[in-house]
Amino acid sequence: MIKLRCIAVDDEPLALALVCNFIEQTPFLELAGRYSSAIEALKSLHSMEIQLIFMDIQMPDFNGMELAKVLARDRSTQAPKIIFTTAYNHFALESYRVDALDYLLKPFNYEEFLHAAGKAKDYVERSINNAADIESNSIFIKVEYKWVNVLLSDILYIEGVKDYVKIYLSTKSSLLSLNSLKNMEDKLPARQFMRLNRSCIVSLSKITAVTKTAVQINDIVIPVGENYRESFSQFIKNWIV
Repeated sequence: MIKLRCIAVDDEPLALALVCNFIEQTPFLELAGRYSSAIEALKSLHSMEIQLIFMDIQMPDFNGMELAKVLARDRSTQAPKIIFTTAYNHFALESYRVDALDYLLKPFNYEEFLHAAGKAKDYVERSINNAADIESNSIFIKVEYKWVNVLLSDILYIEGVKDYVKIYLSTKSSLLSLNSLKNMEDKLPARQFMRLNRSCIVSLSKITAVTKTAVQINDIVIPVGENYRESFSQFIKNWIV
């Protein structure tokens, strides 16, 4: 089960204690810290990995909305989400401008708290699933001094060239990367790619024809090496109807 690391921020001791108690009652939340000021909370965020903040707005010196604006400038997926806990309803509109997940109006009960916390859980789960989808559909390849995100569906085949690999794409272009074919084989999903010989990996979905000893991708013929024929034969049995 997913567990969200969170902190509570409120200058009122009783309100802070209530939120912390609610956090500790909730199985998918983990209380990582409690703070009586937004300044203390901001300092802690530099050294802690936090996914969710329950925070009051009206606090002395540096209020919760100001802290939220600081965090809103961080566009990374690692920036914690915020649920405001306040006695004032006139901040509601401003809370959405800083992309707060929810706005709990004091006094609130555990059921209301749990509903807001559930929104955070759903948000993080969607983020994780989206990241997994991106990861499964693409791969980062180092080309010269930068990392290039390449869609797996664009790869036709990969050829080992001494200390490099050459990646041939469906766009009729290619990428040259200082890499090994073995490393590429380990990184690519086995259900989508197959090593056919010592110097070539092919995308299974791009194969246009096969023989017992070779595959064809458009007009390119790629031979199957002797050490790879057994796994290739098994693939042929599953592929041909």
